[in-house]
Amino acid sequence: MTVEREAFLLLEDGSVFRGVSFGAAREAVGEVVFNTSMTGYQEILTDPSYAGQIVVPTYPLIGNYGINERDIESARIQVRGFVVREWCPFPSHGDSRMTLDDYLRTAGVPGLSGVDTRALTRRLRRSGVMKGIIAVEGGVEEALARLKRGPDYGDTDFVREVSAKKPYEWDEGSRRAGAPRIVVLDEGLKYNILRILRRKGCAVTAVPATTSAEEVLALRPDGVVLSPGPGDPVLLEYVARTTRALVGRVPLFGICLGHQVLGIALGAKTFKLKFGHRGGNHPVKDVETGRVYITAQNHGYAVDASTLPPGLEVSLVNLNDGTVEGLRHRELPILTIQYHSEASPGPWDNEYLFDRFLAMVKETKR
Repeated sequence: MTVEREAFLLLEDGSVFRGVSFGAAREAVGEVVFNTSMTGYQEILTDPSYAGQIVVPTYPLIGNYGINERDIESARIQVRGFVVREWCPFPSHGDSRMTLDDYLRTAGVPGLSGVDTRALTRRLRRSGVMKGIIAVEGGVEEALARLKRGPDYGDTDFVREVSAKKPYEWDEGSRRAGAPRIVVLDEGLKYNILRILRRKGCAVTAVPATTSAEEVLALRPDGVVLSPGPGDPVLLEYVARTTRALVGRVPLFGICLGHQVLGIALGAKTFKLKFGHRGGNHPVKDVETGRVYITAQNHGYAVDASTLPPGLEVSLVNLNDGTVEGLRHRELPILTIQYHSEASPGPWDNEYLFDRFLAMVKETKR
């Protein structure tokens, strides 16, 4: 019988949320954020965009369908910690291979259960995301001192931590003869981007975020995707420099962080959102058609529409707060979205954007 061990989450404003430790019984410091998706906890845990963050699902029961070998979006768990209302010790699914507790413990990632996640989410919405610490031993004052010594989320380049160390081909799925070659600049990509491109018949190569424009072009790409990823885009001047050198030479598709970096590369500025957009139910409006899409999102920064350079225009807006959700260039083959066309987790409504990008690639190649 497992003995419950008390633990707590301490926010930098002094708020304490007590619960019970599960997963790895260790301390973790990170930016505390919430996600409103009702399913997809395994994809959330393995999403590199959550590097450096403690994630709080708003759905109260997590782990009920266990952990399988398929629903992963990177090579490892990426979150710093996981805070839930309740985790399920007896999952029910034919594909399940282990419990959520086993999964976190094996990866050395701490979890905290029994927390009033509704109250925690309300505090983050009211005050904004903030740094926090999961502590399994010692008192609040000692934990607060350790929390203050930890680095701030916005000062760390997490992309260098999560990006591929060397280029690799994605071989899962079909590939058509004469198919377009797509290079994905890995700023913290999810595997589903590679899966979808391959399923659409592309030859797909992922390269590290530090890859130069010359090295990208040496692969003779028909198009380049700038992937999602973690952290503040203003720290990624090396990626913006590469992107700037690719503009006008190859079609570009920026997703989430890739969208922000493309904006910066062309002269726009970004800002930090109060509590970000994270979940599978965010409404986005297409400016040209007026159509509304329900989207999967995971980001804490946004492009400032008032700073867009000539030629670049807003194509999509968030209906909750009016922030920029997509950009297009009037003359160059450039397409960007702030949300996730690859979902995982979230609705599949926006996979058509890969088709739009590939049509742009085909037209440019012609």
